[in-house]
Amino acid sequence: MLVWLRCWLVILPGIVISTVVMSSLSLLVSLFSSTGRMQHKLAKAWAYSILRIASIKVSVEGLDNVPPGGSYVFISNHQSYFDVPVILPKIAAQFRFLAKKPLFSVPFIGYHLKRSGHLAVDSTDPRESLKSMSEAARVIQEKGISILLFPEGGRTEGELAPFKDGAAYIAIKAGVPVVPIGLIGTGSILPVHGRVIRPGPVVMGIGKPIATIDLTLQDRSRLTQELHQRVSELLELGRIAEPIAR
Repeated sequence: MLVWLRCWLVILPGIVISTVVMSSLSLLVSLFSSTGRMQHKLAKAWAYSILRIASIKVSVEGLDNVPPGGSYVFISNHQSYFDVPVILPKIAAQFRFLAKKPLFSVPFIGYHLKRSGHLAVDSTDPRESLKSMSEAARVIQEKGISILLFPEGGRTEGELAPFKDGAAYIAIKAGVPVVPIGLIGTGSILPVHGRVIRPGPVVMGIGKPIATIDLTLQDRSRLTQELHQRVSELLELGRIAEPIAR
């Protein structure tokens, strides 16, 4: 009962207020900045506030695996809506999301995504999905930024689901390394079908970048399998570290 009360009377109102305030600031900033960099900083501040409000402590391993100044395709397992707030404040690189199209219709959040340079993908239309991936590769090359996506294709429960080829396609076409991320604990904080946010620890493991410069699009299936293996390994390491985080 106390968990329910804290969620509905403290955590959820706090998240709503933070989202409205930060989205409004992001909209204001977007009138003067077209690069999305200031909006990204505000998004990091929003994510940090969400973690504080929900009493989520994140321990990170492997931050030194992401050298500053480069462009990457970041990939992660996806078990909760809290995955994005966990990742955002911890990675110094400027990155944008490749997110499902319906998210761009969510009040405040959707408009922030559009004005900040994030990319929508229509997973129900293969042709449109391919266009989105090609656009993501172009944005990486032309703007020198990174992309974050969840190759499972959506939130999952239990074991790591098979990966879709999108991340490998984008990374190979853009000629940038892929950085695997493994998250442990977000599924306990807010499960896929959960309605209550439960404070707790999260372990975030960042793997070494996987080069794609010598690969062609014909190699994307093999690369996708390697990415799945790398994230699986990070999750195993995270499960070992999880008792320490608690």
